[in-house]
Amino acid sequence: MTEPARQQYGVTPPISVATPTDKEVERNQALIEELKKQGSFEGAEESQKRVLVLNTLQNLTEGFVKKVCANKGMPEHIIKNSGGKIFTYGSYRLGVYAPGSDIDTLLVTPAHITRHDFFATLPAMLQELVPPPEDLSMVPDAFVPIIKFKLQSISIDLIFARLANVNSVPKDMALSDKELLRGCDEVNLRCLNGTRVTDEILTLVPKPGVFRMALRGIKLWAQRRAIYANVMGFPGGVAWAMLVARICQLYPMAVSAVVISKFFKILAHWTWPQPVLLKGIEDGPLSVRVWNPKIYPSDRGHLMPIITPAYPSMCATHNITKSTKSIIIREMKHAAEIMDGIMVGNLSWDKLFERHSFFTNGYRYYLSVVAAAKDKDTLLGWSGLVESKLRHLVMKLEILETIKLAHPFNKGFDNVHFCETEEEAIRIANGEIKAIDNQVGVKTVVTDLKAEQNGDVEKKEDESKFKVYTTTYYVGLEINTEISKHIDISWASQEFFETCKTWPSYNEDEHTIHINLARNFELPDNVFQPGETKPVKKTKKKIIKRKAGTANGGSATKKRSADEASINDDTKRARQTSVHQQQPAQA
Repeated sequence: MTEPARQQYGVTPPISVATPTDKEVERNQALIEELKKQGSFEGAEESQKRVLVLNTLQNLTEGFVKKVCANKGMPEHIIKNSGGKIFTYGSYRLGVYAPGSDIDTLLVTPAHITRHDFFATLPAMLQELVPPPEDLSMVPDAFVPIIKFKLQSISIDLIFARLANVNSVPKDMALSDKELLRGCDEVNLRCLNGTRVTDEILTLVPKPGVFRMALRGIKLWAQRRAIYANVMGFPGGVAWAMLVARICQLYPMAVSAVVISKFFKILAHWTWPQPVLLKGIEDGPLSVRVWNPKIYPSDRGHLMPIITPAYPSMCATHNITKSTKSIIIREMKHAAEIMDGIMVGNLSWDKLFERHSFFTNGYRYYLSVVAAAKDKDTLLGWSGLVESKLRHLVMKLEILETIKLAHPFNKGFDNVHFCETEEEAIRIANGEIKAIDNQVGVKTVVTDLKAEQNGDVEKKEDESKFKVYTTTYYVGLEINTEISKHIDISWASQEFFETCKTWPSYNEDEHTIHINLARNFELPDNVFQPGETKPVKKTKKKIIKRKAGTANGGSATKKRSADEASINDDTKRARQTSVHQQQPAQA
């Protein structure tokens, strides 16, 4: 009797359909235990709180739609039947969220509610909730317009989409039908794509449970290695999910530990820019752009294309640059070596999840990009804008012959500076932090703009003092000393400043930005974790002249290498090319 044909997942047949061995099952159980030990799973109480928060948002959505309809003078039956629904996407919808994870949410309305209504009406309604949200910020001009806030200590990213040919959005509506997309503009399509892609991924993997556990492992690894951040030019959550899903398709019978092992082995040597696809790219009812490098030059420029499975297919990794691609591949090759040791039993899983060494043993030179404002709320929007544009700075740095690689760190560092005088506050905002660090009047406190305890930090300080809020982003630089001994970032910095200043909300009296070039031993203490060793300045060795015929033999003096000779030159140059966007900040 012939064996029944197995279902094929994905665009190619599987590589192996072998069932797990006892050793692989053992390694898989060790993976689960390590993920528990690492705190990857949320408790039942916290998960229940998420459900309650989502119920609150659903009720708010229905009230929002009714209020907008009433304000527009619509008939009672339309007000009553318009509906509105909250969908989730990302890690929450995939079932791989961790303690403290945000919830990606999508608010869907019928055609007569607009994006303008969303930003004009909903924030005020949010503020009427009990308790009200914290850290509410809006980014209406983002690639995906968004409202961010914390509700009952749970971070929410809320986006909006209207269905142009729908008059009612009931609670049981699904978004799988492509016909619902008719009449949608590109922004609405991008917003709807998150939920549609997440749902498709779960239908395209052979064993969702195996996929989820493997994805938890990959997400933790990517976060620990600081290569998890779409905005910085690294894969985001959905991109990592699609990569894991593709390996699950190639090994449909494997346990999660094997999926992770094959993940690194295959993707570290993937023939980019060959795209990663979970299924064939589909046609649809809309005359909209679908990813196609044969037609669109910009699609041909994608360095590591990972294509979303839901129509219209898009590239989830268009932000990746030459530098971040190199870093991702380097990390995958390193992880592949570790996984070889784990699978044969020579290494334990905690080795895979070791923290990055970006600051401790990463680079000799760093750029610090500092966004500053006079209050927390102002900085939230401004630092978000600077963060979203940072990859443009990276791409400009990559053009310079003297820079081999520009490695952006995947998050910023927040500080609040308490100053005795307005002059000190202005100098802080304009990038002269080092000039006044040792003055008694300035106290710098590490904080978190989005953390609940921010208010407590401020209350402990004298309210009469002038405050300046800053967020600092770092870019590690690998220098090509064979080209030049000097680092000149002035052109790239000025171009970056001009890009940031095009922000519609930019105000030269409220927002400042500056860039400094520094050596690794000049990094501030707040970028290092407890137990990490901060780089120290190397002291010059005394050159002892020896006569010919001594024990060492050869020449009596040693010439400096080009790299060594560049140290002093680069330090001087760093002081000269630290670029400041000087603005009369009123702190």
